[in-house]
Amino acid sequence: MAEKETRNQPKDLIEPVPEEVAKLEIQDQDSEEVKEVRLSRQERIEQKEKEDRRRSLEEWVPKTALGKLVKHGKEKDLDKLLSAKRKILEPEVIDTLINLEFDLLLIGQAKGKFGGGKRRAWRQTQKKTKEGNVVTFSCMAVVGDKKGRVGLGFGKAKETLPARAKAVRKAKLDLQKITLGYESQEEGKHEPHTVPFVVEGKCGSVKIKFIPAPRGTGLVAGDQCKKILRLAGVKDVYSKSSGNVRTTFNLARACMDALNKTNLMEI
Repeated sequence: MAEKETRNQPKDLIEPVPEEVAKLEIQDQDSEEVKEVRLSRQERIEQKEKEDRRRSLEEWVPKTALGKLVKHGKEKDLDKLLSAKRKILEPEVIDTLINLEFDLLLIGQAKGKFGGGKRRAWRQTQKKTKEGNVVTFSCMAVVGDKKGRVGLGFGKAKETLPARAKAVRKAKLDLQKITLGYESQEEGKHEPHTVPFVVEGKCGSVKIKFIPAPRGTGLVAGDQCKKILRLAGVKDVYSKSSGNVRTTFNLARACMDALNKTNLMEI
């Protein structure tokens, strides 16, 4: 008959030998190094995008005269090309000269009760055909280098990732140079941080006005306008909008129209 297990019985203490202690310390060091090397999901995505961008530029075979000049290093000034209004037909021209960041505007709406739920980047539409419903996804992307260059593009495809790639490509081809300024007389002491003067933009029923703001104010604007202003390099600004501002298409284009007017002389 098996012996009955007694409670609160002291257990035997087993002390590790010095060899096992050293082995455990080495394992702890290795695990700490692995944690340091281990990257987050966002960092892995960014690293993969950089690698894909570098590989695509190496494999790029230019088809236009401007692309061949940029590929061979004969054209290195992007501002000169933009001021001369040279027609850029290849996005690799932009990627070769500068590094751009991109963001997606929330133009879609998730499905839900009573007309839908939260906003999202993908707008889903359907077309009725004899074979059934044909689903299409569209999105709007904004690119910029946070130094006065910004572009806006719209893409549509049967899948989400091709639509995003098309929107980013069109945004790069629509890249524009804007003028940044100061709210007070501090020119030469710091970098420009706001719009140089009051500008207004319009698209459809949406009207938006940007007013220079003191340093440290931040972006006093809607969430979608903030994405455009941040990538354009504007750090402080006041804004006033009117019309159907929930139409993100017109709001984004009105914002771009206002930023383009910063290149005009103040009257």
